[in-house]
Amino acid sequence: MSESPAGIRQRGPKKKNPTGAGSPGLGSNSDDELIKHERNNSVSYVTNQPQTSYKIALVVLTALAFATRFYKIHHPDEVVFDEVHFGKFASYYLERTYFFDVHPPLGKLLFALMGWFVGYDGHFKFENIGESYIANKVPYIAFRAMPAMLGAMTVPVVFLTMWDSGYSLPAAVTAAVLILFDNAHIGQTRLILLDATLIFSMACSLLCYVRFHKLRHVPFSRKWWKWLLLTGVALSCVLSTKYVGVFTFFTIGAAVAIDLWSLLDIQKGLSMQQFGKHFAARALGLIIVPFFFYLFWFQVHFTILYRSGPGDDFMSPEFQETLSDNAMAISSIPVNYYDTVQMRHKDTKAFLHSHAERYPLRYDDGRISSQGQQVTGYPFNDTNNYWVIMPETPFPEGDQTGHPVENGAIIKLHHIMTNTDLMSHDVASPTFPTNQEFTTIDMEKSNGDRHNDTLFEIRFENKKSKQLSSLSGLFKLIHNPSKVAMWTHSKPLPEWAFKQQEINGNKNVPQASNIWFIEDIPSLDPEDPRRNKQPRQVKQMSFIKKYFELQRAMFHHNNALTSSHPYASQPIQWPFLLRGVSFWTKNDTREQIYFLGNPIGWWLSSSLLAVLAGILGADQLSQRRGVDALDVRTRNRLYNSTGFFLLAWAAHYLPFFLMGRQLFLHHYLPAHLASTMVTGGLVEFVFCAEPAQRDVVDDSGAVIIRKHSRSLVAAWIATTVIVISVVASFVFYMPLTYGTPGLTVDQVVARKLLGYELHFAK
Repeated sequence: MSESPAGIRQRGPKKKNPTGAGSPGLGSNSDDELIKHERNNSVSYVTNQPQTSYKIALVVLTALAFATRFYKIHHPDEVVFDEVHFGKFASYYLERTYFFDVHPPLGKLLFALMGWFVGYDGHFKFENIGESYIANKVPYIAFRAMPAMLGAMTVPVVFLTMWDSGYSLPAAVTAAVLILFDNAHIGQTRLILLDATLIFSMACSLLCYVRFHKLRHVPFSRKWWKWLLLTGVALSCVLSTKYVGVFTFFTIGAAVAIDLWSLLDIQKGLSMQQFGKHFAARALGLIIVPFFFYLFWFQVHFTILYRSGPGDDFMSPEFQETLSDNAMAISSIPVNYYDTVQMRHKDTKAFLHSHAERYPLRYDDGRISSQGQQVTGYPFNDTNNYWVIMPETPFPEGDQTGHPVENGAIIKLHHIMTNTDLMSHDVASPTFPTNQEFTTIDMEKSNGDRHNDTLFEIRFENKKSKQLSSLSGLFKLIHNPSKVAMWTHSKPLPEWAFKQQEINGNKNVPQASNIWFIEDIPSLDPEDPRRNKQPRQVKQMSFIKKYFELQRAMFHHNNALTSSHPYASQPIQWPFLLRGVSFWTKNDTREQIYFLGNPIGWWLSSSLLAVLAGILGADQLSQRRGVDALDVRTRNRLYNSTGFFLLAWAAHYLPFFLMGRQLFLHHYLPAHLASTMVTGGLVEFVFCAEPAQRDVVDDSGAVIIRKHSRSLVAAWIATTVIVISVVASFVFYMPLTYGTPGLTVDQVVARKLLGYELHFAK
């Protein structure tokens, strides 16, 4: 038999290769070409791949994962950090009370399901950090058990992903241990928080896609369809927990796009009809199925929450009318001309207000004002908020009652306390030079040559409404001559306006923050027939309209989370673990929970990301010079597997640099999970390189690729060092992760490694 050794080789000038075999990078056809070669030439492998050791490791790692997540899960028996939000939402679900949150419903529904399992009625509202669960009889251990279980299951999912990707046992153990003994993952997944669901679903998405990709040579088989659809379901669960799940969609979507691009190659032998089937199958499994599964959770959300609650104010009157016991709809009263009303801004809840003081002649930036009477936004009930709704042309004496204010009506607003009319004109507002000033003028000018400047159009948000009503009737007040909308914002004016809100004319009329409503009608007589209410019927609204309205509100308020927080951090700080978050403290026992990752594990993973980038760059440069330092299979794994995990890290990390909202360390956890798999992959690449292979041709002409057993000694030494270091670091920071025991001053100071803002350091 003849033998041909393989190894590092010097290449001559490249020849045209129509198959593209051996080309590096994501989407490389090298593995496909090898398999094709093996099939065509009756290739067989002589290998020794024991599975028992993997199975034993899987059992041990899973047991340790449950132990670390459930250890002292009863402590503390008080509300911790964001448990004030997600515990409260579970209570609202159990009471069927409508609430609003910027996150999709799946994670919160799981908490509610756990509460329902144990017979909890939702009586406790998780109002403040530090409130006692024991005193309020809350089954908090059951609530915490759900994320702890998902957090524990994430560890074997990571291990299985590495195993299914073909990595050695040391590599799989390394990746799993970095999650298993990570203080951040443990701390975040043993409390009533959403991240356990998010991270578990993200890990399942990667595992399912890896298993689907392994079946690419048996397309449309039963298992191929199973893992394709399971990938879609897992992706849907990520997105149904938090909208950052779109980063996981991008990760899988990029890999699928590269896969489809490869299939489009004519050398693959697929007709356009066959390629179309591949495209349609992936669109069905990874777009259509996940989307409908995602919509399903919103349908569950709307079905459960049928009672009026604290989330009503975020929704339109039309939406609120679908909720039983809605106070706004019940108390709504039709508004007529000549009613005295208090008008309120929907977003800031400020009343339209005016007083005798005037705008200063000159603003701080040198601009000149009209020195007209100030019109401001005021947060409290006051007689200076009273305005009379007047018609454009006064009704005759004796016929001024009973005329409803309708959509599109042209009105005037008369300020009672100063006997002036509201107006706007072509003068810049105090703080927005592009917006118009709002002021008032006396009655003589209002009824004279400035009459047109005092006219405003009432434009309803709900086009189906025929007349204006208090509380439930949302509208925009459009200045008739200039077509600007009355608007306010939360930034206060200077002392000359008593720190009240600015009212001005916004040229962007469609903007959602231009909306106002009538708070009440102080002039309404107690005997007025409008006070007589008919029994109210709960109205219906289509699911699609509800869904899109809620989506708009969720995105708007999520983007508005820009206020500062004492423990907020920047994305550049996360990989290096420069800052944590204080979750809970107890002065009497000097106990505290400080959210922080495992420093050794995080620094190692972050460093090896840079190492991988360097390896890929060096490989590209060496190939440009005709040197193949890697064999085909090693390069294929480095690019297509470890590179896939690098893509997952980048997709879950880099977009945060573009966000303007509040950000915290826990936003890095999905990216950190991907970085641990990169670390595992590099442990194999560096310490367990592919052995030399010999293509042996027997007497029958069959090719036998003898893969000699790899020496795992160096890899196991590296893994052992990593595990010992990570476990030691984990144990050192355990008191901050579990909140017990309390530490002395010296012990706290010893853990302020990078100036972490720990309590009880004095």
